[in-house]
Amino acid sequence: MDTMTNAEQKKAWMAVADHIARDVRSGAFVPGMWLKQIDLEQRYGCGRPEVRRALDYLAQKRLVQHVPNRGYHVFLPDGDRTAHILELRVILETAAVDSIVAQSTPATIERIRNLARRFDETILTGTILDQYEANLAFHRELLGLCPNPELLNLVTELRGRTSSALAGQWSTRARVEQSSREHHDMVDALAAGDAARLKDIIATHIRQPQRQ
Repeated sequence: MDTMTNAEQKKAWMAVADHIARDVRSGAFVPGMWLKQIDLEQRYGCGRPEVRRALDYLAQKRLVQHVPNRGYHVFLPDGDRTAHILELRVILETAAVDSIVAQSTPATIERIRNLARRFDETILTGTILDQYEANLAFHRELLGLCPNPELLNLVTELRGRTSSALAGQWSTRARVEQSSREHHDMVDALAAGDAARLKDIIATHIRQPQRQ
């Protein structure tokens, strides 16, 4: 009889999700590779429910893709499509910068800086999934200063059309650390009221997955 609490069950399948994310990041699971649930159970020493919930969660994050009646495979991004979506994000997010700077206050800037620090902490002590969530929190808070909520909704939707940062942007530790530096550069530019500088950093940051 399963006596695990809901919190314990979530902790178990989230641990499996993190293992899968790490294996994708390391190249053990390559884009397009099919993930057999029985193989994952054996690899991570867990049960079918944990594997299924982990895969469903990672499908929401666009790290894996679910194909009905076939199973799950590692997300295989379309290079041209991804590049076009990233350029759309550059256009939208840089267009919001002037209003973001205008709406910022010392309190909001400090809140965003704390989220940048939180991302740094996840690099040292968190899981890849923790990094992913901390990154989203940072960008939501920054873009949330724009008084047009539909822009934030649109950017969020565009993010969902591309491979998650787990498998794409952060393929190496150096990439993660570069993202961290860019977060702090954004906050410094915002604090200085330097809209031009902030636009440049945001554009570079969004295009990071395309950089070698």
